[in-house]
Amino acid sequence: MNIKVLGIGILLIVLWAVLAIAVPESFLTGNNIENLLRRTAMYGILGIGVSFVIITAGIDLSIGSMVCLSACFLTIFLKVDYLPFEGQNVLKVEPDASTIIVEGQSLGVSEGDNLRYYGGRRARSSLVQVTASEETVFNGAKATKLTVEGLAGNSDDRGTLARVHAVQATSKQADSSSVTLSGQHTNLAARDRITFVHPKSGLADLGVASILVVEGSTKVALSDELVSVDEAWFAMPVERKQRMPILLALGLVVGIGLVLGLFHGLLVTQLKLQPFVVTLCGLLFYRGISRWSVDDQTVGMGNEYDSSLAPLASGKFAISPEFGIPYPFFILILVAVLAAVFLNRTIYGRYMLALGRNEEAARLSGINTSKMTIIAYIICTGLAAVGGILFAIDSNSVAPSSFGNFFELYAIAAAVLGGCSLRGGEGGILGVVIGTAVMQTLYNLIVLMKISDTLEFAIIGAVILIGVIADEVIKRVVAQRRQSQSAG
Repeated sequence: MNIKVLGIGILLIVLWAVLAIAVPESFLTGNNIENLLRRTAMYGILGIGVSFVIITAGIDLSIGSMVCLSACFLTIFLKVDYLPFEGQNVLKVEPDASTIIVEGQSLGVSEGDNLRYYGGRRARSSLVQVTASEETVFNGAKATKLTVEGLAGNSDDRGTLARVHAVQATSKQADSSSVTLSGQHTNLAARDRITFVHPKSGLADLGVASILVVEGSTKVALSDELVSVDEAWFAMPVERKQRMPILLALGLVVGIGLVLGLFHGLLVTQLKLQPFVVTLCGLLFYRGISRWSVDDQTVGMGNEYDSSLAPLASGKFAISPEFGIPYPFFILILVAVLAAVFLNRTIYGRYMLALGRNEEAARLSGINTSKMTIIAYIICTGLAAVGGILFAIDSNSVAPSSFGNFFELYAIAAAVLGGCSLRGGEGGILGVVIGTAVMQTLYNLIVLMKISDTLEFAIIGAVILIGVIADEVIKRVVAQRRQSQSAG
């Protein structure tokens, strides 16, 4: 352990001691320690990534925007839509609201069937009854013309028409609610939903826990409270459609991060662009793409992945009833170990250190410096994508205009505090992890000691400045000692 890592480690212990003495009732609680570990883990992953770029004498200013882009893409890839099993898009509603043309033919709709019209800009929901049905052609495509009763006169052509079924019986128990629907709904499964509609007023959207199909009807156990739904309501079963499997979505997000890192590296090594310029453009470009991809709207995944994906960021390994180690901390440990082995125990790690110390000397010694630089940027953006996934799952709310703002400052500050020299050629993974813990402890100190949070960025700036000054002073002292020893 070098003197920088030892110094930052002592600083971390001092900060912990100060907080434990000053505000023990807040700092030493299990919940606070868990949050501190969770934040350290997620920001630490970003810090480890940028440390590789700094070691090769580069910089990456796009980390925060990369986190936002990854989070937005994750919500897009894992978006869940609920669509009616028996629904069709409305192509045309006649002005008198007695005739509706829907896409497709042979819908199986006959006289007396009940349908629900919804999704139009004006009349959002109407229960209608079919009086006649015939096949037709609309704009050159096959369609079905339905004559109906009950449609509101201000309906438009942008809705959906779906079959609804009679509610035959309902029951409420202590642990669940159930309803019996007319018809055999064999396609209905757990995690699908049922939209209940009252002929005059009322709307309820409830989740399906299980189904039991019997002759002529289907008994559905609901995962939500049944409230006042009874036989006067109609039911519209809707199917849960997830855009892609979780593992595929995670792989795509990380893969996009790796590709963008490759792009950064190629611009720096092949076109000889300055890393500052390349990653600054990335910061702006990725932020813009993030806002465009989700229409600049706050997005999330709701409660769709509470039992599957959410524990990856919010779950914990319980040590006691009051305290547990957050799962992201284990991810940090895994990433840190792999990064430390790569940097300190492989030839590529030594090449990166040599590149950062003197690029020309490294090139003349036979090192493929372009390859090492590209690898560094790939690692950085890849880990930024991993961090973006964890931040998105943890917050479950991604505002593309601000999500991830200034995260690159936290990452760079942690790397500098941890012993990475901005001149390149020096740094270690343990120091970066400790540096991240110091940064998050400082934030914890601001909150617990009720210091104005407007000073947060001032403190970050001061920490980076102190780290750079310390780096310069230590280098000068070491150089002077070497000169003295050589002269002696």
